[in-house]
Amino acid sequence: MTVRPALRDAAMRWVADDPDPETRLELQRVLAAALTGDQAAAADLADRMAGPLQFGTAGLRGPVRAGPNGMNVAVVRRATAGLAAWLRAGGHAGAPVVVGRDARRGSEAFAGAAAGVLAGAGFAVQVLPMPLPTPLLAFAVRELDAVAGVQITASHNPPADNGYKVYLGVDPHQRGAQLAPPADRQIEAAIAAAPLAVSVPVAGRATVVHVGEAYLDRVARLPRGPARPLRVALTPLHGVGGETAVLALRRAGYTDVHVVASQAAPDAAFPTVTFPNPEEPGAADALLELAAGVGADLAIALDPDADRCALGVPLAVGWRMLSGDETGVLLGDHLLRAGGHRDPLVATTVVSSSMLRSVAASYGARFAETLTGFKWIVRAGPGLVYGYEEALGYCVDPDAVRDKDGIATAVLACDLAATLKAAGQGLTDRLDELAVAHGVHRTEGLSLRLAPVERDAVVARLRDAPPSGWAVDRPAADVLVMRRGSERAVVRPSGTEPKLKAYLQVVEPVEADLAAARACADDRMDRLRAEITALLE
Repeated sequence: MTVRPALRDAAMRWVADDPDPETRLELQRVLAAALTGDQAAAADLADRMAGPLQFGTAGLRGPVRAGPNGMNVAVVRRATAGLAAWLRAGGHAGAPVVVGRDARRGSEAFAGAAAGVLAGAGFAVQVLPMPLPTPLLAFAVRELDAVAGVQITASHNPPADNGYKVYLGVDPHQRGAQLAPPADRQIEAAIAAAPLAVSVPVAGRATVVHVGEAYLDRVARLPRGPARPLRVALTPLHGVGGETAVLALRRAGYTDVHVVASQAAPDAAFPTVTFPNPEEPGAADALLELAAGVGADLAIALDPDADRCALGVPLAVGWRMLSGDETGVLLGDHLLRAGGHRDPLVATTVVSSSMLRSVAASYGARFAETLTGFKWIVRAGPGLVYGYEEALGYCVDPDAVRDKDGIATAVLACDLAATLKAAGQGLTDRLDELAVAHGVHRTEGLSLRLAPVERDAVVARLRDAPPSGWAVDRPAADVLVMRRGSERAVVRPSGTEPKLKAYLQVVEPVEADLAAARACADDRMDRLRAEITALLE
């Protein structure tokens, strides 16, 4: 690969405009190697300069490296300058803005850069005192009446990544929610118009704020039942949620908590897992080993920024992790069963299990189905008391954290587990009851790694020529919902990876024998999986 003059000149301009000496030197070395004929360096240079990073799920996310197509101080400065310009244009100059961070590589420097730019733009900058879970930043935006919040985090992405997540507070009804259209595109346009990073004004004015006690007090009020005896095994997966989660559980009355020692402290290298995501095979192995060893009643895995939560349950022999849909329906049923809400609304996404709709109807509650992502779930409508998505995200207290919150979810899950334990039951028993009442809802996800052009071509083909026998709906331009009787397949491109995803569901009523209904659902899912895989390939 030859380094063309345009690429060379773009890299040299970036080096000249980068305010961080470390990343300036990093890109200079890559450029020098590329110019001497190093093919790997040339490809690396082209990829680094292929940016800028695009606003995706709530903000920016990418590898920590020099260049416009990476997370670095220069990119964070310009992103924050764009956010500041957008806030000023909306009449919010000088208002409070909160900045937080996780413990990933670069997070401290990126949070400092964001705070400096916001202070330089005249905002009242408030920073969280240490690496803390993302839900505390979302909580702080509401608690402090801020017009925006920035959390430096890449959530459960690979160790090489970091990100820039934006929460907005300009709408008092959605204060602390992830940004959503048209704000994301408007901010992206403001970033494109921002000055060079080296020219963005910065200042050192920031106030350290502490919201941890207020957050813990709020979370401690979540349990609905009086039962507290429960033994819990927990892992934060080397992320920042461990200490806060233990404190939250303790304040709520759950004191018998055992933490996976090898994964307890924040570690940006994530040394014991290949991928720091509780959904990934093997990620919860150490947790389940601990749970079995201490005789736990419930196992809890948080993702690294603690906005997601996965549950593990004991079986007659061994343990298993619940799916996101199983946990989602269990918690929705638990909240509605406890009552106390006037005309409640519960919500989930078009790719999640439809059982929550049936559960809501059984309690006379309203139900909403949204597009994927919590920016849509929390905007499902007035009276929202609960929302979830199958990817282990649960919003269990929207009036406190208008986003997914793994720590609050852990507290509510303990409330459910302790309540059932006091009655001589477990979570699997409640799942059986729900299946008998509402049918077996078997869900499964498929993921094909495809280049964006290939991925988009598949979606276009299915859109223009739907498969025979399927009714096709398009709730969004890039989302296809195919229904055939009690079967459903949702096809959409990933928002963060070069993948095409399909979400499958079959519903099998339970006439008399639950085991027979589950076996039938499994058989139907096998056939549906093969059919949809063939369609996508």
